[in-house]
Amino acid sequence: MAEMRTEEEQLEAIKRWWKENGVSLLIGAAIAAAGVFAWNSWQDYQTGKAEAASQRYQQLLQLTSQGQLSDSAHSRAEELATTLVDEHGGSLYADLGQLLSARLAVSDGDLGAARQTLKGIIADSERAYLQGLARLRLARLQIAADEAESALSTLEGKIPETLSAQRADIRGDAHFALGQNAQAADAWREALQLAEQGGNSLFGVQLKLDNLSTQETAS
Repeated sequence: MAEMRTEEEQLEAIKRWWKENGVSLLIGAAIAAAGVFAWNSWQDYQTGKAEAASQRYQQLLQLTSQGQLSDSAHSRAEELATTLVDEHGGSLYADLGQLLSARLAVSDGDLGAARQTLKGIIADSERAYLQGLARLRLARLQIAADEAESALSTLEGKIPETLSAQRADIRGDAHFALGQNAQAADAWREALQLAEQGGNSLFGVQLKLDNLSTQETAS
């Protein structure tokens, strides 16, 4: 352009360049704009899904925290839990919904369904903490079903350190169910120590130790 001597020559050069490159430039701009629109639409869709999942989980949490549920409330809670799993599978809310679904099954007396749900979380969830919670709850159900040995095996699985006090507590319950009082006492003492180190409280553990001591004294 610097070699051109007149404005007419410059204008003609611009026209030629536009004729040769203008269509491609417009197509490229359109593609870029479409990409931005698609990305923004996807982001909006994902945000909408997350908000819907959050709302459903909050409704489910509110229902299950009421204690004794009416038949209609119970049906609604089961519907919400199913929707979370079906429409938001793999999300945090789906995993939390499954934990609450297991609680509903326990309240129904359907311990088999509760156990299957908890095993599903252990097998499929990508969240170590929720897997740990599921293991603890499964172990409690196994103890209640006189399967204390299975409970001890369940507790050997991966459980985060933040749940180590609860694991020791339940391990004590399993040993006690097996008549292994010394091991039960050791596990409960460990649970109290871990809870104290973590600045937490474990209600009922000291009472179990006291009752065990009283039983041994009486015998």
